[in-house]
Amino acid sequence: MASVHAAEPAATAAVQFREVEQTYSVDGVVEATHQATVSAQISGRVKAVLFDVGDRVSKGQVILRIDESEANQAVAGSNAQLAQSQAALSNARLNYERSQQLFAQKFISQAALDKAKADYDMAEAQSKASAAGAQQSALAKSYTSVVAPYAGVVSARMVEMGEMVTVGKPLMTGFDPSELRIIANVPQYKLAEIGQRPSARVEVPELNRWLKVASVTVQPSADPRTHSTQVRVNLPANEKGIYPGMFVRTHFVVGKEKKLLIPASAVLRRSEVVAVYVMDDKNQPRLRQVRLGEATEKGEVEVLAGLTAGERVATDPVKAGMAVKK
Repeated sequence: MASVHAAEPAATAAVQFREVEQTYSVDGVVEATHQATVSAQISGRVKAVLFDVGDRVSKGQVILRIDESEANQAVAGSNAQLAQSQAALSNARLNYERSQQLFAQKFISQAALDKAKADYDMAEAQSKASAAGAQQSALAKSYTSVVAPYAGVVSARMVEMGEMVTVGKPLMTGFDPSELRIIANVPQYKLAEIGQRPSARVEVPELNRWLKVASVTVQPSADPRTHSTQVRVNLPANEKGIYPGMFVRTHFVVGKEKKLLIPASAVLRRSEVVAVYVMDDKNQPRLRQVRLGEATEKGEVEVLAGLTAGERVATDPVKAGMAVKK
């Protein structure tokens, strides 16, 4: 016979039916709302890699440098062409002004004046083209310093220092950890149940954690292969401990139902055995195996079999088990 120490009564909770939200669960994946891959906009050799995977960067911070020797030569050549065109423009302007004076004094013909005007217009156009070329060369030189488009975390690096890159070559991938969302695919036959303005809760099973939801957006299109619709569940800003790629379970509210619930803390798990300590008529804990359903975000779990409403279970099964002496 098992004897029980009566020194300290075990804390208990009632097994009872309670109306809870009926949910439809869909597996989902965390992704960053802002995620981008920075690519090379100029060809050259990588001469400095300033950040690596896992590093945090600020918006506008230089994350990588490409050798600017070729870009410097292009800038010097463009500036030389600009100076030459400006000198030609100044000479054409003076020649046109002199031609206007000579024409007024009837020393030259209208044709000569028109030629001087055409030469001036051509020199002016060439000067503008050279100025644009100089600006383009300066812009190309600025591409040798690759900057972060927004503050975030580096998630991938695709180049090494000394490597030759060409235009369009991916360099680094980063994401903003402050804005995350869940991507879940809902079958089309369930869309009517969750509604156009769905309510949802997000569970992270591996962390035994529930996340709040900021908003839910149902995309207005379906995948033609799976006939499912993507639903984006936005999380509150700066959610700690959550990062892209994590597995989560999204619970969409589809109605109300009554479930037999007990505190999740009352459950004892030993290998494949799931049990609770039930208080008998003498207020003594007796181990009983149960079958459980889904957990709730309020720290309760549904009982499918093994208990009836009105019974009481020990909320600390370890302590209750120690109170029972063989």
